[in-house]
Amino acid sequence: MSLLIDQSDGITTFTINRPAARNAVDPETASNLFEGFLEFQADARQKVAILTGADGAFCAGYDLKAAARGMNADWAKRHDIPNDWTDPVENPLPSPMGPARLMLSKPVIAAIEGPAVAGGMELALWADVRLIAQSAYFGVFCRRWGVPLIDGGTVRLPEIVGLGRAQDLILTGRPVHATEAKDIGLASDVVADGSTLDAAKRYAHDLMRFPQDCMRADKLHALGPRRRLAEALFNEWQGTLGLLRDAAKGAARFSAGKGRAGNFHEI
Repeated sequence: MSLLIDQSDGITTFTINRPAARNAVDPETASNLFEGFLEFQADARQKVAILTGADGAFCAGYDLKAAARGMNADWAKRHDIPNDWTDPVENPLPSPMGPARLMLSKPVIAAIEGPAVAGGMELALWADVRLIAQSAYFGVFCRRWGVPLIDGGTVRLPEIVGLGRAQDLILTGRPVHATEAKDIGLASDVVADGSTLDAAKRYAHDLMRFPQDCMRADKLHALGPRRRLAEALFNEWQGTLGLLRDAAKGAARFSAGKGRAGNFHEI
């Protein structure tokens, strides 16, 4: 199974389970994430979600081998956003990484070990809280391949760290390690390696002590108007459609063995 889902004590834990690909998300995993988070939102017994990755990696982004094979017009059509889309709460749409076009009322905590890069960073940005291990890191590593941010990265990153810092990270694609991530507000807390899932569960139990309806209402209000998010995600998507051919070429270079493990040389 490329996605493991565990429900215990009101907490739903989603574990991306593709360790051979550093938990990069392929189309099947994206679909499972989207459907899984919809079910979490609808299940009154489940209060808080945790998103993590198996075997010491959060998520290395979209599976570039899959992208090299299938990032074309048909792929774009399957992920298209209608011109009249205005409500990511009542009318959620799947994104290439899965849930990034969902606006949930329930909290989502990202428990990050290892890389949370490219689309994996966008998944972490989609979460409400990011707990990061000491040796883990973020990065817009897709900068190497001409693969654009299409899962809300250009929308959420400036809101979280401010426009100036976001532009630095977006333009350079450089890694952001745990200490810096906390300093700039990208991570909520830094914990010991191997302990992020336990820390996330403690955090979740703390949230579950509160009156849930009030907490969820405040959470949604903090995210801003639904229409504003929908418009921002639509603009991001529309602005990248013309880049898909170059993105597929970049993905093919990765598939051929270039630039592995975050190497920005000889790309």
